[in-house]
Amino acid sequence: MIRVGLDTMGGDFAPEAAVKGAIMALDAVGADCRIVLFGDEVRIREVLEEEHCDSAKFDIVATSEVIEMGDHPVRAFQQKADSSIVVGFRHLAEGKIDGFASAGSTGAMMVGSTQVIKVIDRVLRPAISTVVPTVTGAPVILLDIGLNVDCKADVLEQYALIGSIYAESVLGIEAPRVALLNIGAESSKGNLQAKAAYELMQVGNDTGQYNFVGNIEASHIFTSKVADVVVCDGFVGNIVLKLTEGLYAINATDGITSTFWEGVNYENIGGTPVLGINAPVVIGHGKSTAYAIKNMILTTEHAIRADIVEQLRKAFNNK
Repeated sequence: MIRVGLDTMGGDFAPEAAVKGAIMALDAVGADCRIVLFGDEVRIREVLEEEHCDSAKFDIVATSEVIEMGDHPVRAFQQKADSSIVVGFRHLAEGKIDGFASAGSTGAMMVGSTQVIKVIDRVLRPAISTVVPTVTGAPVILLDIGLNVDCKADVLEQYALIGSIYAESVLGIEAPRVALLNIGAESSKGNLQAKAAYELMQVGNDTGQYNFVGNIEASHIFTSKVADVVVCDGFVGNIVLKLTEGLYAINATDGITSTFWEGVNYENIGGTPVLGINAPVVIGHGKSTAYAIKNMILTTEHAIRADIVEQLRKAFNNK
């Protein structure tokens, strides 16, 4: 039995959206998967009753506090010991659940990820990643998308390995092609950071750690013709992500829909995994609907089943 923990108090529409999303996920997760709900037990049971769902289908862990979006992440994590996020991370650290997901405070989720679950040995900095759509329908991993806005070359080089392992283990891409986001395809292009990272990634390729294919321009990210994994620092990655989301919103307003653009919709993605820590953690959008929560749960379940954490540990032990 695997157990997916869900913070029901996180997000703009909590706990209704979270609980309804958990109900939607019941028929989508594996028969051996149990969803554990963290939060206000009275409100959780009220939503379950309204939706005519038997509460016995879930495990409920009652908590009395909530870390709000406006709270200082570190102080809130220390002061609100009985909040749904803190209790969820405590259960994850103790092995009572196998993965944890929340659409709540990103800052608090990162505090829990790095201070409670902790970074995998030899990983310099964890990253958050997302799957971006392509015109061919093949998935492409982009990392980092906002966790580390300033990255040295050795951190970017590690992202190449982390992204490669995620693409292979979770997405099933054999020998994924890894590229460095740059202003040109030539090896001589870019700033000092990009040039230094290119040299380190070439070494990683030569030693067989991953399949580095060189630089990629932003215009080629969504084609899937160049790479399966695109590496950049969190500053650049977040700009790419927000630009894409903005274009999606414009198209949606104009009534323009397609399979490609629906792939940009955060509701279909569900959440972004934190890669490089010692347990599966997935962070959802604060505006997550029930449908988005459902997909966030499925993303967490998938990461657990793929054993991504152990795959990363092995890779960095041999690095």
